[in-house]
Amino acid sequence: LKHLATSVTTPLKGMKIVVDCANGASSFVAPIAYEKAGATVVAIHRSPDGWNINENCGSTHLEDLQAAVIKEGADFGIAHDGDADRALAIDAQGNEVDGDAIMTILAKGFKASGSLKANTIVATVMSNLGFFHAMKNADINVETTAVGDRYVLEKMLEKGYSLGGEQSGHIIMRNHSTTGDGLLTALHLMNAVATTKKSLQELAGIVKKFPQVLINIPDVDKAKIDNAELKDAVKKAETTLGDKGRVLLRSSGTEPLIRVMVEAETMKQAQEIAESLASVVKKTC
Repeated sequence: LKHLATSVTTPLKGMKIVVDCANGASSFVAPIAYEKAGATVVAIHRSPDGWNINENCGSTHLEDLQAAVIKEGADFGIAHDGDADRALAIDAQGNEVDGDAIMTILAKGFKASGSLKANTIVATVMSNLGFFHAMKNADINVETTAVGDRYVLEKMLEKGYSLGGEQSGHIIMRNHSTTGDGLLTALHLMNAVATTKKSLQELAGIVKKFPQVLINIPDVDKAKIDNAELKDAVKKAETTLGDKGRVLLRSSGTEPLIRVMVEAETMKQAQEIAESLASVVKKTC
């Protein structure tokens, strides 16, 4: 607890937080840690019985936290998952603040304090295009990896980077920990709000998320994903989108699936391009 509380530089006095402990590992520690850092804490779903972990609560079910933040008039809310290695947030208006937004806020804070090694953050290919644009606008470099926090950490260790994470809220801060720690993430997010004296909504607002469509195509031969017709279709889609969208085609690591992900300026365009590419996958794979 002392390590967590002393990792933040600005007292959190006057800040009111709701934390959803997901009836898991953070149930007892998180409220105490946030209170020791100076915040006023309202805790929900903090009664684990061995069976109710993540059950309609925590970072995968944000509805109760959204309602509690509004009801309590809190500055924002934090949602952990069962093993507390992740953290997502809800701003005072009830809007979700995902891992991409949290990484953006932390990266800007790290840069301002001189602790963002090589002026670079590590993210996976699934981070939204809005995150990449926000980092470009902040003059921060992004290195991308395959999906999975293990790949993020591998890249961080390889290059000596200090910050990385995933859209899911799994954030690694190597200056303070060797792995993802949801409580540490939450405390540094609170610290950013306290230090900048800006609301979480304002801080997260610099990430303008692009509409995203993800289609999973089952029962395909993943080995055929590099066929010429599909490559040509992807290239045409990327030309159409330019820098205002992107296409990601990848094979599932565990299932006979190929995933088509498209981001675009409008949901309509993203849907149309994703469905078109999905039809080529079905035909050629």
